Amino acid sequence: MPQPILLVTRRLPAAIEARAARDYNAHLTASDTPMKDVVTQAAGAEAMICCPGDMFDAELIAALPATVKVIATFSVGYDHVDVAAARARGIAVVNTPDVLSIATAECAMLLILAAARRAGEGERMIRAGGWHGWAPTQLMGTLVSGRRLGIFGLGRIGRELARMARGFGMEIHYHDVARLPAELENGAVFHPTDGTFLPVCEVLSLHAPGGAGTRHWLNPARIAAMPRGAVVANAARGTLVDDTALIAALKSGQIAAAGLDVYDGEPRVNPGYLGLENVVLLPHLGSATTETRDAMGHMVMDGIDAVLAGRTPANLVR
Repeated sequence: MPQPILLVTRRLPAAIEARAARDYNAHLTASDTPMKDVVTQAAGAEAMICCPGDMFDAELIAALPATVKVIATFSVGYDHVDVAAARARGIAVVNTPDVLSIATAECAMLLILAAARRAGEGERMIRAGGWHGWAPTQLMGTLVSGRRLGIFGLGRIGRELARMARGFGMEIHYHDVARLPAELENGAVFHPTDGTFLPVCEVLSLHAPGGAGTRHWLNPARIAAMPRGAVVANAARGTLVDDTALIAALKSGQIAAAGLDVYDGEPRVNPGYLGLENVVLLPHLGSATTETRDAMGHMVMDGIDAVLAGRTPANLVR
């Protein structure tokens, strides 16, 4: 019996490609950029693995071959996949919850620390030969320890960030669609509205899902409601931020510094950020550890295995 065809749209970690080639007729690619003509490439495929930069909208899904039974996204976020359109065609969608929470929270903490302590500016100064020794007023940032941290979206990643931040003695506040059980809050202060949440956010970290409901959530009005000189970090989705508003706030000092790992329309980065010293820019590294990416790959492969065997996968997007 021939092995099912599995189309992979991007280069994956070696261990995952080896598993795919062992268990499937795997159509792999050496490219790290979005695959062109996905529909044609998917001819005869029963399963597909895509990535966050691959837009599987309703039009593309409608055009996929009838053979496709499952789309696996190499990410926890799935706003780039029209799940309703897939479901209408009887195509299951699986993702990678849980396994990247710690790595992404570490990245958010890195952004907070680097932005608050002006680490990017310091590194650029040294590389440019502009450092001439210690000085009492050089690159003075702000402490993270003891500050009030606001987390927008206290899901798995947000809770991991809160756990790490407690090690810095930070006071944890959060805003979400509903209050979490006390055991998940772990002492964090819930705010049901922006009105009470934003004024306490000396540091704000974004961890809400993408999509129409949260698009440009961090807008001019919300930025104005934050304490002057606050720090912002985004390791969730670039669409959460109104770039024009954040750039203006970084220039005015309303926001002292920001750390960004994701961008609206990535890999495009709003050019307004590029000339600013008080923003740390990373190329979507949230889950980029060997251990995490391997775990993500095995999870999507497990999901594909389950769907093609007629079972309901644990990582099914519902």
